[in-house]
Amino acid sequence: MEKPREIIIHQSANRPNLLLGADRELVLLTAMLSAALVFVIATWWGIVLGAVLWVAAVAILQRMGKADPMLRLVYARHVKYQPFYGAKSFILSRSSDTPRGWR
Repeated sequence: MEKPREIIIHQSANRPNLLLGADRELVLLTAMLSAALVFVIATWWGIVLGAVLWVAAVAILQRMGKADPMLRLVYARHVKYQPFYGAKSFILSRSSDTPRGWR
């Protein structure tokens, strides 16, 4: 009997794209917002406020990334499909129509 063929998938091809342990896009967005806050206010308390915002946001995003690295994408898909998959109280309830933008 022949052994089934195995395909090796490299770990980096299957790993989520994280930065500082959190979603890359959200970390970069909070970095830009914190930097904009620092440069717009341009005082010492503005710098402290920007640093506190940055540290708090990265800590929260790291917890999100640890729980589910794809959480942002799942939530975006949920918001996109919410009108189509509305809650139904009965098995024979009328289903919603397909939105025009999806055809």
